[in-house]
Amino acid sequence: MRAVLLFITAVLLQTVNALHFYLGGDNQKCFYQDLPRDTVLAAKHSAWELEESTGNWIRPDSLAIQITIEETFDNNHRVLFQKLNAKGDFIFTAFDSGQHRICYRALSGGWFHSASVKMDIDFTIGEGSAMDSKNEEKLSTLAERVAVLNNKMMTIRREQALMREREAAFRDQSELTNARVVRYTFIQLFVLGCTCAWQLQHLRSFFMKQKLV
Repeated sequence: MRAVLLFITAVLLQTVNALHFYLGGDNQKCFYQDLPRDTVLAAKHSAWELEESTGNWIRPDSLAIQITIEETFDNNHRVLFQKLNAKGDFIFTAFDSGQHRICYRALSGGWFHSASVKMDIDFTIGEGSAMDSKNEEKLSTLAERVAVLNNKMMTIRREQALMREREAAFRDQSELTNARVVRYTFIQLFVLGCTCAWQLQHLRSFFMKQKLV
């Protein structure tokens, strides 16, 4: 029974990524993540600004963070544009399956931040119900654990469906390319045949004029 509980606990763990990086000026930091449809992405960030006079990291009221999320598979269609405090969080639900670009930029008074900014970010990816803050408490019964496990299985199925869609698109593109190559080969053979026939006719007429035939 203990082994079963340990297995369920391991499966129930959310996909969590902790990041640490620096921002400044007009540059931004972007991350790429494949998100199946209806998958929830939750992120918490904490930013500090370097005070050059003292060399300390502080958090002034003017410091803000701009967050954008774009669907790279849909011509970089922007699905989220948000300005948050230096310490905050957001939750995003993927509308379609595919690769998403998540970008952070430091702002100050509505414009690009010139000072160096240090950021800590925690990404959590999972089902909507599992991402609910109320569900962060320990599950009280095994039945609730099994229900969350079923949600995880649905997430895996959606990821598999996404992979099948990509494989089908790649197969269709390969078949289209092969058909174009075959068609182009037949056109080349036809043009080459016509050219040879014309050359033979021309040589025959030339030889007849020269009374060589």
